[in-house]
Amino acid sequence: MRRSIISLGLAAIVLLIWPATGFAAGGPLPNIGTAGNYAVLGAATVTNTGPSWITGQVGLSPGTSITGFTQESGPGTSGHQDIANGASGQAMIDLNTAYLSAAGATTTANLTGDLGGRSPLVAGTYKYSSSAGLTGTLVLDGGGSTTNLWIFQIGSTLTTASSSRVTLINGAQPCDVFWQVGSSATLGTSTTFVGNILANTSITMTTGATLNGRALAGAVTSSGAVTLDTNRIIQPSGCGYAVPAYVAPPAGNILPATLGVPWELRGSIPWLLVIGVGAGLGATAMGISSRRRRRRSA
Repeated sequence: MRRSIISLGLAAIVLLIWPATGFAAGGPLPNIGTAGNYAVLGAATVTNTGPSWITGQVGLSPGTSITGFTQESGPGTSGHQDIANGASGQAMIDLNTAYLSAAGATTTANLTGDLGGRSPLVAGTYKYSSSAGLTGTLVLDGGGSTTNLWIFQIGSTLTTASSSRVTLINGAQPCDVFWQVGSSATLGTSTTFVGNILANTSITMTTGATLNGRALAGAVTSSGAVTLDTNRIIQPSGCGYAVPAYVAPPAGNILPATLGVPWELRGSIPWLLVIGVGAGLGATAMGISSRRRRRRSA
């Protein structure tokens, strides 16, 4: 009887801990709707130079000029392309809705100065009244949850210095990071960036920059453009979106096939999950042992 009580107690611990590690509330998620089906989405143009590699779809509306890569061969490769059709038109409408939603989210903290070198930022809505810059590394800490949310409200421009990084730890997910940019975003050479960029006008990724997220430009203005140069972009899964279809790399692209690792391996060890799994195994073992003893005594 005593062992049964202990076993039930351990099982209860598993039920209590598991939701805390996987389903913690992260605040209202900006609904990007069908815009989430795209790794790159522009209003006027999408232009590429060099062997860029996009795992995910590319969309454009109302413009008709996607240049510099195809779905099958170089110089760059991407997933399916929607150009000035119903799908891309609806995606632009949904992008506008998401942009306004992110811009209107209740601010957690007002920031000034560079994003790099700060203490890890927990989930929240962070606001820059004008421009924002990133030099070095910005760490986003999920606190053991895979559903926490970050929104960065940037009044004008977002600019990263060369080799800057956004790093996720403790369960933070690329699909839960949003950059609402009032005008243009520029990712510097060899920047490693994460999240959904919702830019009012343009997004420029310079040579060697990578994005585990989405580059969505033209949220309000129809002149929005995305400009790429030898980049790697992976459209993130999660948040209701499936894993994007595989896209073969173009010749000459030496950027990584994957960007990031599973959350269980990022940063600190998720001890709550480890304890929960251990408790579950212990409860199972004790239950089996108790049944064996009862059979022997019968």
